[in-house]
Amino acid sequence: MTKNQKISVQGTEITIIIKKEQDYISLTDIAKSKEGDGRAADIIKNWIRNRGTIEFIGTWEQLHNPGFKVVEFDHFRMNAGLTSFVLSPGKWVEKTNAIGGLAS
Repeated sequence: MTKNQKISVQGTEITIIIKKEQDYISLTDIAKSKEGDGRAADIIKNWIRNRGTIEFIGTWEQLHNPGFKVVEFDHFRMNAGLTSFVLSPGKWVEKTNAIGGLAS
């Protein structure tokens, strides 16, 4: 069962999705607060291609997801930060079997 709740952070409504006793924070809501609806996807794509972000979410997945594909993660980690590196949350989930992005 999935339940949604909202919290207010500095005047911005952020969705919290509770799914199977796990809480997920909506990155889309956070990104919208910066530049509006039209730029949210670009903000998330720029954030996810950062080496620090890749290492953080990859470490989280390794700790919480036994089905996480570490070899694919290593490929992304090696390329993160390069100007030619492009990554979307959908591609991350598809290639690594990530579970942290499933609620989006």
